Amino acid sequence: MYFSERLKYLRKLHMIPQKNLAEYLGISVSAYQYYEAGKNEPSIERLIMLADLFGVSLDYLVGRTENPLMNSE
Repeated sequence: MYFSERLKYLRKLHMIPQKNLAEYLGISVSAYQYYEAGKNEPSIERLIMLADLFGVSLDYLVGRTENPLMNSE
């Protein structure tokens, strides 16, 4: 699963409107929609904000693992 798909999945799972996530990240709604459409990717700082918000690891968020846990120990 790619970042854009995982982001959309997590947003819907947590029932957060796109507008709220855009505000949280300090970006426009259209900029956020580009993330979900796979047309743009967030900065490292925003990736960290998203991972922290959803309580998942960066590797999970970007699709490098299927394990959402922040610490796999």
